[in-house]
Amino acid sequence: MENQNKQPTMEELVEKVNKLKGTGELDLSMEEDLSIAVMNLISLEEHFFFTAQKTDKNEYFDLMGETREMRKKLLARMIDVHEGETWCIAKHLLATTMRLMEVGTKLQSTGKKDESRDTFKMAYQVYTLFWGLRLKLVQIGDLKGSAHDNPASENSSNSEKPMTKEDIISKLVDCCKE
Repeated sequence: MENQNKQPTMEELVEKVNKLKGTGELDLSMEEDLSIAVMNLISLEEHFFFTAQKTDKNEYFDLMGETREMRKKLLARMIDVHEGETWCIAKHLLATTMRLMEVGTKLQSTGKKDESRDTFKMAYQVYTLFWGLRLKLVQIGDLKGSAHDNPASENSSNSEKPMTKEDIISKLVDCCKE
């Protein structure tokens, strides 16, 4: 029973991702681009909704529907197993990432650099949760916080600093290492 709660080591995670890449099942560079595309489609859905409401033009709802169908098809390429609400969790993780990036950019443009960096950090934390879910590197119950919040998630028995989900995903999902 205790083995089920053991966090995998970095080596085990890298090995798992390399196996997926080796079988041709996973092109992380393409999937990263696809995740950004899905984020933008989610934003478009929101903009079409608000534009329809503000202009009282129903054709924007039609465009929202078309955009939603595209988003669903593209998200299905990345999230294929529907355990519980993983589909919606993935969608909301990407939507949150996009919105936090937008807020961070606006903060930065108004000179609030510390706030913008904090917001960008949160955006990246949420984005790494998406990748952890996508690559099945984290269990849904693990989505509560980073390894720094959970001493039990330390890397094996050595005394290294515990890995955060951000550390793991940064090492595994690096589009420049293809």
